[in-house]
Amino acid sequence: MSFVNICRDNTDPFYRYKMPTIQAKVEGRGNGIKTAIPNLSEVARALGRPPAYVVKYFGYELGAQTAFKEEDDRYLVNGSHQQNELQDSLDGFIAKFVLCGACKNPETQIQIKGKGLLQKDCKACGRVTDVDVRHKLSSYILKNPPPSTGKKAATATANVVGGGKSISDIAQNADGSESAVGGDDADDGEDALTKKINAEAAALSAQTVEVADDDWAVDMSKEAIEARARELEGLTLNDTQAKLTEFGEWLLQESHESKDDLPSDVEIYRKIVEMELLEVADVVLVLAQVLFDENVIEQIEEHNGLLAKLINDNASFEKAFLGGLERFLGLEKPALIPQTPKILVKLYDKELLSEDIILSWGSKVSKKYVPKDVSKKVRKAAKPFITWLQEADEESDNE
Repeated sequence: MSFVNICRDNTDPFYRYKMPTIQAKVEGRGNGIKTAIPNLSEVARALGRPPAYVVKYFGYELGAQTAFKEEDDRYLVNGSHQQNELQDSLDGFIAKFVLCGACKNPETQIQIKGKGLLQKDCKACGRVTDVDVRHKLSSYILKNPPPSTGKKAATATANVVGGGKSISDIAQNADGSESAVGGDDADDGEDALTKKINAEAAALSAQTVEVADDDWAVDMSKEAIEARARELEGLTLNDTQAKLTEFGEWLLQESHESKDDLPSDVEIYRKIVEMELLEVADVVLVLAQVLFDENVIEQIEEHNGLLAKLINDNASFEKAFLGGLERFLGLEKPALIPQTPKILVKLYDKELLSEDIILSWGSKVSKKYVPKDVSKKVRKAAKPFITWLQEADEESDNE
């Protein structure tokens, strides 16, 4: 899983207080639609707060009912909510109920003082600051006080680790007993690729903490690679960006002139684990620019096992993969832009991209990965499939 600064206003990549990025998994349809948060307990542990406080805060801020079973590590918010929406809402929780009101350090404990008074006791600066008791969550906390352990609030080390698993844990459980992004158990049946990955990846061990990536960091065009080389000479590129660049160049060197010369999917997966990129979403952004050529639809089928294992229903990975496709189609192979609907259909049928992510992507032009005019062309070409998804959704709601 990727990590971000607990105080996201602090953009220092060496800020020592980290937390896992929140995950969102939309389940159900129509009136029964809900959003599961598979890693909420890990996020809450990094913040030093009970998970119930976080999910209740989401419910109050989003105007939705919530449900949770702590013993099953199951946390639900009614309705369809995207990862970025929950992450933004989490920023509000952190500001109100975690960060010290004086020094903005997250190393605090919530205390109940007197009748109806909540305070944050900062273990870093020693100040005690008040919590706004007008917020609905304050009433919930007063009725459900935090457990009194007598221990110090979450330390910097605890916040950096965030209670998450190392890549070695993930690799050793790659048989589907626990997914790399906290998803549901995989089917019992395994393809040949999965079995090979399980056997060869189990012995690999690594751990990574992701820092913020610049949008251009994994553009695999010749110009971008040369620009990054100049940056590396000045030591201004962070470790994750440098690794992604190195990974992309490794693929390009291996592929030579033909996609048939690419390393096998198992070799690619092992390289990703070796470079500690298994939990970095932009690794699939690189793959989307390197794996394909004019035969992209057939090649999606060919690399389905690898892509499914990496993306694994993670919204951040799905968005990054779409960004890589935009660059591939819009900048490298513009002649393939008319095939965008067929490509999306294939990715949708293979469950590499979810309906919600595709609809969200198709709803607005973005210049995050390509120039705005290029983004507009790609989305315009995708319109037939986007419209089909929307109509299918409307029919389902009517039923």
